[in-house]
Amino acid sequence: MTSSLAVIRPWFRKRECADGIVRVDEPHVHEFLRANIWLIRGETRNLVVDTGLGVAALREEVPELFAGDPVLVVTHAHLDHMGSAHEFDVILAHPAERTDSPVGDTVVGPLLASQLGLSLGDEAMPEVLLTARPHPDFDPLVHRLRPTPATGDLLDGETIDLGDRILTALHLPGHTSGSLALYEAKTGALFSGDVIYDDVLLDDLHGSDRGAYANSLERLRALPIQTVYPGHGDPFSGERMREIIDAQLREWAAMRAPGR
Repeated sequence: MTSSLAVIRPWFRKRECADGIVRVDEPHVHEFLRANIWLIRGETRNLVVDTGLGVAALREEVPELFAGDPVLVVTHAHLDHMGSAHEFDVILAHPAERTDSPVGDTVVGPLLASQLGLSLGDEAMPEVLLTARPHPDFDPLVHRLRPTPATGDLLDGETIDLGDRILTALHLPGHTSGSLALYEAKTGALFSGDVIYDDVLLDDLHGSDRGAYANSLERLRALPIQTVYPGHGDPFSGERMREIIDAQLREWAAMRAPGR
């Protein structure tokens, strides 16, 4: 089956967003793993947030990600967010997030679900979470994520200065213990990783903590966020973010209610 997958080049898709922000993703990856890579251009250096699956070489296909002395922030150590981290020289992550020994390393659907502790109910995970291959020699059945130690820690409240832009790290545990987001107070922009996106939030994986997650969402709700640039899917407004948060907090509260 996997040998019948078409070979597609280029593998990555690039789209310009507002204010020097570029979105890169992998359209031939199943939506469960199709994560966003964000490039934020700065006056003195650039910032890259997450790196996709790592099934194709970013440096070869998207060289602009490596211009401007970039710093990479890995929001968390799931394979769809740190697959190409090894291509970067400066890699920052929260110390609670073990990028050197990540959980989940395969694009084989059922195996990945087991590794992550993903509860699928009656849904079936596809055999392979790709709809094409990046090159003829690529075998999705044997591909594995390359663990990559961070070169430095990024703690809550620390900032990254790009010259004309300053982003603040927010440690927001819940999805994983070391999940990070980046907040630009000047514009109200939030690069949220998997802390929040406009879909079902995953709160029951290995390492997830609903209580911590609720606290993290309440913290986000209190910030004057204007635009969310999520780890998955399209950007959305701060108003929509608050709607998602309120609905999720109500759901968790109902789960804790007596008789549930």
